[in-house]
Amino acid sequence: MGLFSIGDLHLSLSVHKPMDIFGYQWENHHEKIKENWLQTISEEDTVLIPGDISWGMTLKEATKDLKWIDDLPGKKILLRGNHDYWWSSVSKLNSMFKNMKFLQNNYFLYEDFAICGTRGWICPNDKKFTQHDQKIYEREIHRLKLSLDEALKAGCQNIIVMTHYPPTNDTMEPSEFTNIYESYKVKKVIYGHLHGQESFKVGLQGILNEVEYNLVSCDYISFIPLRIL
Repeated sequence: MGLFSIGDLHLSLSVHKPMDIFGYQWENHHEKIKENWLQTISEEDTVLIPGDISWGMTLKEATKDLKWIDDLPGKKILLRGNHDYWWSSVSKLNSMFKNMKFLQNNYFLYEDFAICGTRGWICPNDKKFTQHDQKIYEREIHRLKLSLDEALKAGCQNIIVMTHYPPTNDTMEPSEFTNIYESYKVKKVIYGHLHGQESFKVGLQGILNEVEYNLVSCDYISFIPLRIL
């Protein structure tokens, strides 16, 4: 039994959205994901999927992609990304699939770890950060605390956080997100969103102030689920 993660699947089985415009590595990327998944993940494993799951604009358009994920081995915990416009009532989503749970203002257990999280947002920076960004940033901070507080209320001591956006800006300055991870004594943070070599360079990785950060965008991890525990 293991805990793995892979983000930014960008599936488009019901809509026309080829990903190879972002580079040759994205050619038939869903087949790469499936092949690597089948070689890596067993039915006893759990996989964290931090957002940008389907290009479908509605739940109807995304259902084929979600069913494709559900049919793969293992249990899955999914989080909303900035492109997941199909994401609807989380209670409805959690009732639709046998092997998938959807994370929003709540938490799920993996052994003695609480899996918490929220989508996140761009962090304050000197290039572009509007009042609108500030509003969403504060909302996501609130949602993160809701998730963490639910886990703490239940007596969970070991916490893993899953977000879609990186926890810092591109100069890796501390943010309210990193402050919260440290104050709540989060063990690990899993995130995606970043694509391409230049973007990968600005993703916080490794251990900082006793919190371990992992970038799991599928192109960064060569479309192979990364073992977290």
